[in-house]
Amino acid sequence: MAVMNVVDRRRSVRLGAAAALLVTLVALLLAPATPASAHAVLVSSSPVASAVVPQAPAEVVLTFSESVRKVTGKIRVIAPDGSRADRGEPVFQGAVVTIPVDQGGPRGTYLVSYRVISADSHPVSGAFTYSVGAPSPPPTDTGSDSRADRLVDIGVKVVNYLGYAGLLLVVGAALVLAALWPYRLSRSGPARLLWAGTILLAVATAAELWLQVPYTAGGGLFDVTGAGLGEVLGSTYGTAHLVRLGLLAAAAFLLRPLTRGPVGRTDGIILAVLGVATLFTWPLAGHAAASPAPAVSVLVDAVHLGSMAVWLGGLVMLAGFLLRRADERELDAILPIWSRWAALAVAALLLAGTVQGLIEVGTLGALVGTAYGRLLLAKIILFALVIGVAAYSRALVRRRTAAGRPARVRRAVGVELAVAAVVLGLSAVLVQTTPARVAAGDVAGTANAYFSTTLTSPIYSLQVELDPAERGNNSLHLYAYTKDNRPQPVAEWRATAALPSAGIEPIEIPLLPLTDNHATGELNFPAAGEWQLRFTVRISDIDQATVTVTVPIT
Repeated sequence: MAVMNVVDRRRSVRLGAAAALLVTLVALLLAPATPASAHAVLVSSSPVASAVVPQAPAEVVLTFSESVRKVTGKIRVIAPDGSRADRGEPVFQGAVVTIPVDQGGPRGTYLVSYRVISADSHPVSGAFTYSVGAPSPPPTDTGSDSRADRLVDIGVKVVNYLGYAGLLLVVGAALVLAALWPYRLSRSGPARLLWAGTILLAVATAAELWLQVPYTAGGGLFDVTGAGLGEVLGSTYGTAHLVRLGLLAAAAFLLRPLTRGPVGRTDGIILAVLGVATLFTWPLAGHAAASPAPAVSVLVDAVHLGSMAVWLGGLVMLAGFLLRRADERELDAILPIWSRWAALAVAALLLAGTVQGLIEVGTLGALVGTAYGRLLLAKIILFALVIGVAAYSRALVRRRTAAGRPARVRRAVGVELAVAAVVLGLSAVLVQTTPARVAAGDVAGTANAYFSTTLTSPIYSLQVELDPAERGNNSLHLYAYTKDNRPQPVAEWRATAALPSAGIEPIEIPLLPLTDNHATGELNFPAAGEWQLRFTVRISDIDQATVTVTVPIT
């Protein structure tokens, strides 16, 4: 009877896993296919930006460098009188977006503003004007601010970090319980850690789906609509996350018996297959799927992530349980095996990271000249420090002194985990940062440099973005916020640029309001140097303030 109960229990576990896996496959089949591409940029438009056409066009056509998908309500054509000139929904065909326009509109200057999503799930926005008959004062787009709230940007990075943490807890606990856990020790502690990691990973994945709506469409943490959520779930990003949740549910049926005792070989193989498949959902939802070599990038990113989870997850189990509970004889058997596993995981990390860096960075200049490259350098330096500590731990194992001195190994492992936690944080930021190959100008139309800062006054704060912050033509974007970080409606914008060291007096910068709190302008820096930008923002008939900033132009 006991044998039959065991057989029935295993059969029900496998049936449950199969059912959860079937849900995952259905999500895959129902999701639309989306082509892979890099960060999209607008390469041309019809009418051309700033052009004066004799008659109103029937449509405005935007052509991007790569395929894009829509964000509902974020592509608008504003007539000179401030009314909406676009009619119906824009048509997306790969990299081309066609916007039907009312031909019966007034003569004058029209404003086209857009926000679309590139294949790596990051939003791309911008605006330009064209005129019918003759130019006129440009209209203002009274639509909502299309950027995500700062709390959303922070939240995306936090849940990415929590997702990584949940993954390494699940992988580390499952691996040690399956292969290294002594029979005499209770599995209750590792079981709690395993389920905590599973719940953390599931919650982080769901939170990523939620936050992707305001991140791509703009808005605050709770600006989530059914239509916006539907668009996210129907994208490659949403599909990858739904598949992750399905695979996690399927794996949970096999993880439960693992917390009670060793599992059979078949169940172990199925669990390993589910784990490997889950790893691929991260690169398929990010930069890797949009790289110049997507197949290679997805593979090495999955290897990189899996190696990290094995190494750091194993360290957590080692520091939290084995080094505290196992006796010297057990540690003498466990530590050499773990040492070999850790060495293999680190070797895979180095190899995958090198290939990944070559693809995402491309050039030495991009490595030192972009935010992505500098974050990667910081990650490499910290990783080297972790490798040094790991080498010390491995030396203890080789000298056969680790089992007799677990406290020393525990301290080394603690240092490894502390530094690795910072490395994990950098990884969470990297996945939200424009790849260096794009930021350095590998994609046509992108900039080689960038300047961004936030200036404060008694009545508002002003975010200044200058692109590319080098000699020649530059694009300037200004965003005004209240002191409690809400969009600040602006009645009048004024800006000047001066280079006192070269005797260049203040030059007026023409500004075009795009929304109530967002204005843009084009300016040309004729010489390199420390340029002084001065901004005067009037928010009412009597309230205005001026702020200044010095920008190094190369």
